[in-house]
Amino acid sequence: MKPKSKILIIAGSDSSGGAGIQADIKTVTSLGSYAMTAITAITVQNTKGVKSVTPLLPEEIRDQIIYTSNDIKPDAIKIGMLHSSEVIKKVVGSLKKIKVNKIILDPVMIAKGGAKLINNEAIQTLKEKLLKQVTLVTPNIPEAEILTKTKIKNKEDMIFAANILINLGAKNVLIKGGHLNSKKVKDIFLNKSELCVFESFRHNTKNTHGTGCTLSSAVTTFYSCGKSIKKACELGIKYVNSAILTNPKYGKGHGPINHLNSMELKKKFK
Repeated sequence: MKPKSKILIIAGSDSSGGAGIQADIKTVTSLGSYAMTAITAITVQNTKGVKSVTPLLPEEIRDQIIYTSNDIKPDAIKIGMLHSSEVIKKVVGSLKKIKVNKIILDPVMIAKGGAKLINNEAIQTLKEKLLKQVTLVTPNIPEAEILTKTKIKNKEDMIFAANILINLGAKNVLIKGGHLNSKKVKDIFLNKSELCVFESFRHNTKNTHGTGCTLSSAVTTFYSCGKSIKKACELGIKYVNSAILTNPKYGKGHGPINHLNSMELKKKFK
């Protein structure tokens, strides 16, 4: 099967394989596209938490992006963990050079176990320099609270925060509602002309490690293949829900989800 599109992933690695660039590659591949990477940091972690984060040099991250894209032009870009202000500036400069229009930003700030992965200066740089350059930003509720300096306790608060992000220059916003205590998960999609609420059943499991990385990569893949940004969000949410439902129950903490849930083996391989 020939890949449908080419995706460049700019993100940190996860040694346990459930989140970060490992989750991104699995997602893009299982949805039928070709994954390339620019690694921003190496993390030592497992399902119970993050032990350490080792950043790569900003120049190395920039060179990965430009050198890769000069040879194989990406159809879309997914951006994950950017750990410092200097890295964000280098990424912004790289994006201007390679001129790719479809860019999805997952503003990774806090690990599933609660560890902070980005400093305050970097958050400010992300808001000022990067937010306006991307097609869609996909924060979860804690990330949206940090970006907008508001508290989110319900759907109305999510919509209010999404509007703040639009006013900061975001073109499209998808705020993920998994952190709210409700029977159904409500994800808010917003741009200047449209508001859409995606509702999903909540699955009773602690195995949700990497859902944010996976969702943004799935959205990027669907979007790169010609779906509208709203439709790409809808399909990405369905893919993640299926991955949560069929999770392999690995690890003693927050286990990974099943990135292979979209794949069907041909009969001769069964």
